[in-house]
Amino acid sequence: MTAPAGRSASPAAALLRLSRNRPAPPTEERCEMCAVPVGAEHQHVVALENRTLMCCCRACWLLFTDDGARLRYRAVPDRYLSFDQLPLDARAWDELEIPVGLAFLFRNSVQERVVAFYPGPAGATESELPLAAWTALVQARPELATVRPDVEALLVRRTEGGGRAGVTSCHLVPIDACYELVGRLRTLWRGFDGGQEAHAAMDAFFEQVGARSRPADVPSATASPTAVDGVS
Repeated sequence: MTAPAGRSASPAAALLRLSRNRPAPPTEERCEMCAVPVGAEHQHVVALENRTLMCCCRACWLLFTDDGARLRYRAVPDRYLSFDQLPLDARAWDELEIPVGLAFLFRNSVQERVVAFYPGPAGATESELPLAAWTALVQARPELATVRPDVEALLVRRTEGGGRAGVTSCHLVPIDACYELVGRLRTLWRGFDGGQEAHAAMDAFFEQVGARSRPADVPSATASPTAVDGVS
């Protein structure tokens, strides 16, 4: 029996024709606020209530760069600083109650406290910092208080190569760089300590961070710390 003119021979043929005519879904990155295309290298904002990162075009990103404004979103800056000779030996590290040798610390302005996250096979695990231990660290190195809440973090790495004191690397980095590292390690993590590939990825990441960082300025004695240290 011949199919009527203008009709497909079967429902399957009709579906096939529709799938062929359907336009391909867009593959390029787009601003999550205004939907304009953005390049692979683009900027981000942090949604403060749920801590999510949103991809943004330059114009939308600029709307949220005022640190003093009460906003639902904050623009993530592109600042990298290094802190040398951080007074963070094994005892001080234990007082911060961070169970591993790699963590990033930032002030959550919604919760009004400093938090720490450390990477692992499931992503980022939160560790609430004891306020007294963090305050003591900031008092010893006042320049740590320059970290902008929500959008910048202290990325700290300790190894056991230097004996009891260990070897400490500390940088101020954009918060999206921390999440990038967490995502990378999650895909590579093997076993209890991450395995060889994860450690190689950490080494490469810290080399990139070190190359982009400039030494942090030491604030004057009369300068007051920002809200990152949790005390006024």
